Amino acid sequence: MLNFTSDHYLSVENGAAQLAGPIHDAIGRELADGLRNIAFWGAGGVAFLTLPAVRLLQTRSSFPTYHDMAAEVVLSGNSNVGEGSLVVFPSVSGTTKEAIEALEFAKSRGARVMTLTGTAGTPLAELADINFQNDCADPTSSENYLLQSLFIALSIMHHRGEFDEYERVVAELQALPELLVGVKQQFEDRAREFADEVADEQHHIITAAGNVWYEAWYYAMCILEEMQWIWTRPVHASDFFHGTLELLEEETSVWLIKGEDEMRPLAERVERFAPTVTRKFRVFDTKEFELPGISQDVRALASPIVMAAAFERLSTHLERARDHDLTTRRYYRKGGF
Repeated sequence: MLNFTSDHYLSVENGAAQLAGPIHDAIGRELADGLRNIAFWGAGGVAFLTLPAVRLLQTRSSFPTYHDMAAEVVLSGNSNVGEGSLVVFPSVSGTTKEAIEALEFAKSRGARVMTLTGTAGTPLAELADINFQNDCADPTSSENYLLQSLFIALSIMHHRGEFDEYERVVAELQALPELLVGVKQQFEDRAREFADEVADEQHHIITAAGNVWYEAWYYAMCILEEMQWIWTRPVHASDFFHGTLELLEEETSVWLIKGEDEMRPLAERVERFAPTVTRKFRVFDTKEFELPGISQDVRALASPIVMAAAFERLSTHLERARDHDLTTRRYYRKGGF
């Protein structure tokens, strides 16, 4: 596979998988000490990677769970977050200024802070009450944070008696890293061919529903826009029929990402309509990937992780096909704005 080293990838993702136990223990201690709610306050694209876990808690648990944009909550506050709250921050660099400001804000309100960092010795690692460190960088960060935040959600549900399948589900999730290498291998040829196909296309609509929606949103903003400077319109499949469908013409590029949770019918509705208008309708379906030993309920939970692993291959081939390095930025982290 192009620019891929399986040993390095496995070291990162197995590192994330091995944090299941420590995260479970930490959540247990917080709950025993009177934890009354949890908030996820990430900044930028990495915050999207916690949203499948947020949504899981909001739909499957009665434990109060909140999500705010780090830069916004410093200005508005959140009256639910204070003493008895645990605020979670994911960060690859550990230096994101909006996250640091929000962390300090959370602590000033009496909340405890948990950080998930990809770089040791950084402010977000050292200012936290609880820190889980697993070295990672952009090509490996998505699966890393999707896994860790999912462990947080499952741990809360298990400790509260809301989830009886914790041991089985976590054991299957911990087996994912090896299987994700297989996902990349399965997707490699399509990634290469698709990158060549769209190399000169500058506008795309990306749509999805359920927990893979957050991967669609992340990929549009953080990869296609930030790293490839491609105009992209991410839209939730449930909103596709409330405006975006009027943009469709024969040459309109539409990507549909299909996961395996209960929201799949929303994606299938787009799938029925869009090809009646555009000839550039592209479907990426996690059901197409072989994941030996993974139960259907875990496949549903892991769909964004699977899609992230596959789309990393597409990113690498877009870099090649467009002769546009993924690390090249014009403005990001440059200047004082």
